[in-house]
Amino acid sequence: MKSIHMKICTNQQVSERYWHMTVDASELDVEVLPGQFFQLRCGHDLNPFLRRPFSIYRINRREGTLEFLYLVKGAGTQRLTQMLAGEHVDVFGPLGTPFVLQDDWKTILLLARGVGIATLAALAQDTAEKGVQAVAILSARSRNDLLAAETLQGFGAKVFHVTDEEQTSDVAAVRALINTLFQENQIDAAFTCGSKRLSQLLQSITNEHGIPAQIALEEHMGCAMGVCFACVCDVREGEILKTVRVCKEGPVFPLEKVVLG
Repeated sequence: MKSIHMKICTNQQVSERYWHMTVDASELDVEVLPGQFFQLRCGHDLNPFLRRPFSIYRINRREGTLEFLYLVKGAGTQRLTQMLAGEHVDVFGPLGTPFVLQDDWKTILLLARGVGIATLAALAQDTAEKGVQAVAILSARSRNDLLAAETLQGFGAKVFHVTDEEQTSDVAAVRALINTLFQENQIDAAFTCGSKRLSQLLQSITNEHGIPAQIALEEHMGCAMGVCFACVCDVREGEILKTVRVCKEGPVFPLEKVVLG
């Protein structure tokens, strides 16, 4: 991992709350994997001082570019929207542990909420390249926030939408949908990001079915190198409860180990 000033190819608003940035990553000489993240400096000065973590939306290895889909929420992302194509953004990474796909898996389930959908998009891209079928449930406030749905469908994923505005995103409705998908598909593993309540649901269901699952955790990060301990969570190792750093030991963890309650 290292800091590189990457040229911004595009930085555009794609909905009321979301922006999409593509950067030239041709100078990056390490492999980037789904589930990893980068720390971006949101501006040309030290205001704000701390970088912001961004999961990878798409990895375009042939073109040598990376894409980030980000929610505009605070001072950092507001500053990031002001950066223009042709300018350079200070990017540090790749960081963290990636998702893992086993060779014998044929079908996987993706469950994501909000900006967590972007985190799983790169995984859907990877599964398509490896001939693995992805079945995805995407949850959001409104259909306007389901920005990655077409991207996942373009990778060959079977995509199902649930939204707050349509009153289809409550836990009971999602549980029923997941149970139906398990009946219709031989699902080998599951992946989730973006919602504690949906992650708890998936933790319960995958435990019932005895299949492995992985979660990408989203936390506020200070250094993203494991020094400041600002992004800790609890995991179980057998009978032992351990506190780990999301940026260093994660952000991807086995779902059954993470304490979500």
